[in-house]
Amino acid sequence: MKILVLNAGSSSQKCRLYAIDQNPSLEPLTPLWEANADWTKEKGSTEIKIKANGQTEVQKVPAGTRLEITHQMIKTLWNGKTRVISGPEEISVVGHRVVHGGPDYRESVRITPEVQATIERLIPYAPLHNPAALDGMKATEQILGQIPQVAVFDTAFHSTIPQEAAIYPGPYSWYEQGIRRYGFHGTSHLYCSQRSAHILKRDVKTLRIVNCHLGNGCSLAAIRNGQSVDTTMGFTPLEGLMMGSRSGTVDPSILIYLQREHGYSADRLDQVLNKESGVLGISGISGDMRTLEKAVDEGNERAKLALAIYIYRITYFIGAMVASLGGIDVLSFTAGVGENDRLVRSSVCERLGFLDLKIDQSLNEQSLADTDIATPDSRVRVLIVRTEEDWEIARECWQNLHS
Repeated sequence: MKILVLNAGSSSQKCRLYAIDQNPSLEPLTPLWEANADWTKEKGSTEIKIKANGQTEVQKVPAGTRLEITHQMIKTLWNGKTRVISGPEEISVVGHRVVHGGPDYRESVRITPEVQATIERLIPYAPLHNPAALDGMKATEQILGQIPQVAVFDTAFHSTIPQEAAIYPGPYSWYEQGIRRYGFHGTSHLYCSQRSAHILKRDVKTLRIVNCHLGNGCSLAAIRNGQSVDTTMGFTPLEGLMMGSRSGTVDPSILIYLQREHGYSADRLDQVLNKESGVLGISGISGDMRTLEKAVDEGNERAKLALAIYIYRITYFIGAMVASLGGIDVLSFTAGVGENDRLVRSSVCERLGFLDLKIDQSLNEQSLADTDIATPDSRVRVLIVRTEEDWEIARECWQNLHS
């Protein structure tokens, strides 16, 4: 069967088509077709990159709505040089990454009008991402008709977090209003925890894992018995670690101060915390770790400070996750920075030496995916795991159709 996966970011759209003939394992299949759209590279235009039939085609088109761009991307499945199927009737199901499922969804679900209405109601929880997912569902309906669609929620994996970790210490009425820790990157954390156990030839239920999803957005998850018991992101994806342009956790009184003394509006605070903070805000250069580390090598003091804070806060929150687990067996690194940045991994692991955690620097330098880079005598295994969110969404679609 052919499974189409739509993974909507705030300023990007990823699409993948998989051909799956049997119950899919953890070992990811190579997509038949891949398409990525990026709205950020050049103002007023959208770059669409399509990979199929052993070649890559890049198109620059006028910046349209997400609905229009998604239409254009999907139609290349059966048109032109990137054609891999004869027509839309070959697609059996479409899976969508949905960032926020609120308190309503603890697992993936078949999309119905009621489900769409709930996702729309939750837009205030994820104003950049939930509307993008809804656009993908609309595009699917318009192009593919009444095909089965499945919503895979980033928050679902963290629904097992106990109340003492999930409920904020404000008035209890907050919790009654749905204000609680939800956590994000759940699809990635789920896949990586299972993949880590597979790499180590262990049962995931026997391991205490801290998975570090470090990309432009960053979060940690504490995983015990294969379930999330704590995570650093909270009610929104802003809490926790320092990120590319997001502040992560700060004293909330800072925001009150900026409102009272400097006249900041809610929209201005949102812009500062999400777009002007983090690595970008401290360095004044970039939120991209590659650019930052080049500036560090050139002696830029603010870049050095940004990197130092970034490393400190990852290590600080790993300590919190280890406490939540009552110990640690596996520390895993994933996503763009986690998988590729040897300096970040080595700096974090050096600070965690008190856990009797040791890495093989030669293995760390190679940055090979799905590799144990700990030394033989390290008490904690340290893994680089290539995250496969789209493959996990495809697996969820298969299970949904065959359950």
